[in-house]
Amino acid sequence: MASYYMSSGSCEYSRALLERGLEGGYHFLDAIAGVDACEAMNRAMENMELLQVNSPEKKNFFYTNLDIPCTDDEDAVAHLREQVYRKVLTQLHEKYDIDISDKAIIDSVNKHNEICRLFKEMDQYRHLDNPTITGYEFAIFVLASYVCPKDLMIDKLKETCEELKTRVPDKKKDFRIKAVVVGSEIDDPDLIKLFEENGIRVVCDRYCYGSVPGRQEIILNKDEDILTQVVRNYVQTTECPRQCIPHKVKYRFQHAADLVKEYNADGIIYEQMKFCTYWSYERTLASHVLRDEYHIPTLSIDRPYRSGNSGQLCTRVQAFVENVEIKKIKAQRAKKNEEAK
Repeated sequence: MASYYMSSGSCEYSRALLERGLEGGYHFLDAIAGVDACEAMNRAMENMELLQVNSPEKKNFFYTNLDIPCTDDEDAVAHLREQVYRKVLTQLHEKYDIDISDKAIIDSVNKHNEICRLFKEMDQYRHLDNPTITGYEFAIFVLASYVCPKDLMIDKLKETCEELKTRVPDKKKDFRIKAVVVGSEIDDPDLIKLFEENGIRVVCDRYCYGSVPGRQEIILNKDEDILTQVVRNYVQTTECPRQCIPHKVKYRFQHAADLVKEYNADGIIYEQMKFCTYWSYERTLASHVLRDEYHIPTLSIDRPYRSGNSGQLCTRVQAFVENVEIKKIKAQRAKKNEEAK
C-alpha cells in the first residue's frame, strides 16, 4: 500500500514507516514529528497526514515536519532552533501541558548525558584486541536507548557495565577481522549479526541509529540560551550526508578513517539503503576515497531495508573478510622480508 501512495523508487525505510501507519500501528502515539531531510521522508510524512494514520480518538494529536539545514553555520542553528520551538515544543506545551522551560530541558540533557556516559563505559570494551561485547549486543542497547524512556534504561545499562568488568572473552577469537560500519539507517540488529556471523566483529557503529555521534554528551554553559545550545550540538555533530557543504564531506571521510585507527579495525563497511538519495552519493564517493586515499580496505554495500538474511550479502561479506586476511598476510611477509634485509 505504501508503494501505491509513494513510489517503488522511494527508499524502503520511508515506505515501511507509511505502511505501518496505514496498518494502524501509530494509534498509540500522541504526535508524529517528522523531518524534511529527503524527498522520500517528506512524502511519507505528507501521506501520513493526508491519510490521517493517527487514532481518531486523540483530539490533541498533531503532525509536524522540521526542515533540516544543509550546513552547520549559525544561521542554520537559528533556523532549526526556531522550528523546534514553534513546531514541537510549543505544540507539546499547548496541547499536553508539557513543561518546556529551561530547567526541564536541562533535566532532559542531564539524563541524556548519563546515558551517554554509560555507553562510553561500555564502549571501552569494544577497543580491546578481543572485545568482550559484540557489535550485535551493543546495537540492541543503542536502539533501545533511542526509544525507551531514559529512566527505564539507566539501571539496565549500569548492570551491563558491571557485568562487562568481569566478562571473560573466548580464548579463541570468534571473529577473523574487526570493522567499523558507516552509513544510513540500521534499525535491524540482524544486519550486524549477519556481519558477525560471517567473520567480522563490528567495533564501531557510525550509522544512523548508531552511537556515533548520537551517544555523545551535550555540554551546556550558563551564558547562552539552553535550547540554542542543544540545537547547535545536533547541527554541528551530525554526520548526515544532507550536510553537503565541502568541509562536512571531508570531515566525514576523515572521521571514518580516524575511527578505524581508534578502534584498531581492519577495514570499513560503508553501507547504504537502496534508493537513499544522499547516502548513495556519499557511499559511492567514500568507497573510493577511503580505499584509494586512506588505503583502508572498504566494503561498499547497496542493500535493501531488511537484509539480515541475505545470502548474497553473506557471500560479499565473506569475500571481504578473505580479501582483508590476504592483505594482512602479504603485509606481514613484506615486513619480515624487510627486517631480514
